[in-house]
Amino acid sequence: MRNALKEIALPVFAIAAALLLFGVFVWFAGVSPLEVWVILFKGAFGDWFSWQNTLQRAAPLMLTALCVAIPARAGLVIIGGEGALVLGGLAAAALPYALPLPANLVGTLALCVAGALAGAAWIALAGWLRQYRGINETISSLLLAYIAIGLFKHLVEGVLRDPASLNKPATRSIAEGLGIGGIGGSDVHWGLVIGIVAGLVSGLWLRATASGFSVRVVGGNPRTAQLVGLPASGLILAACGIGGACAGVAGAVEVVAVHTNANASLIAGYGYAGILVSFIARHNPVAVIPVAILFGGFGAAGSLLQRRLGLPDASVLVLQGLAFVLILASEGLRMVDWKTLLKNRMPRAVQPRLTKEAA
Repeated sequence: MRNALKEIALPVFAIAAALLLFGVFVWFAGVSPLEVWVILFKGAFGDWFSWQNTLQRAAPLMLTALCVAIPARAGLVIIGGEGALVLGGLAAAALPYALPLPANLVGTLALCVAGALAGAAWIALAGWLRQYRGINETISSLLLAYIAIGLFKHLVEGVLRDPASLNKPATRSIAEGLGIGGIGGSDVHWGLVIGIVAGLVSGLWLRATASGFSVRVVGGNPRTAQLVGLPASGLILAACGIGGACAGVAGAVEVVAVHTNANASLIAGYGYAGILVSFIARHNPVAVIPVAILFGGFGAAGSLLQRRLGLPDASVLVLQGLAFVLILASEGLRMVDWKTLLKNRMPRAVQPRLTKEAA
């Protein structure tokens, strides 16, 4: 019970400290910190309109955070979810160019599968480079994200460009029957359900199946995995592929539910924000869900800060950056035995010296 409270307390403390530092930051800009905190809450969770905006932004964050969390369970630090998301959206938008798809649920599933395969292949490539070429997966996945963005721009502005898109290059819009509507007539699309289900299923897989346990063994103690004969390379590639598939689905959902085509709006930083969400959730796929909702709320409140207080819309990125730095700093405090440390720092009582007669 104490360990569980400690797991929750440190991330909560980091977010609270980030809010306090953000208040200091806006105070120097001549804005009341209290007013900023109130508007942040109202813009994220104040009414049903705010909730819809928050949940819509949380859906891709859940999936891109899983792109970091699942490989992390296998001992890898993958930060290239932005590339997998972009290529997933591109694959979903490009599939109708190659195949005639039925304008119904089957066609929509085909677009999502195409996005998942593209994202899985891209992140699995980073895992392959690590296992078979010894290239650090953090660096390779980040660089692959830039390659993916460049490839996306090249195709969207070239071969796949719709001639009707003049000022903003984009692919042709998908058929109306291939789109994903809102839940119950709201603005919250079904991508939120996909993200929640993906988080729950991933958490169940890691905790309750033999293959998920094997992945955790490989990530926790590679030496033990080698001694018991686990296929470490295959498990690492599988974890990377599953994580990449989640990010690819996020890109596909953005196409079929939000943009209806592939354009520069897909490069919105959801992949990089997913890194922060995963670290705050301690790479726990289930904990990713509430953390993504929280940071979706921060993103939703950015425009309200701009309208009400004149702060830049991107000022919430400062808040996210502070949270990321503090959550990394809190990791160093997690293993500290505060009880022993405080005991050693307390001044010891001076013992009286005994004289010969007393001895």
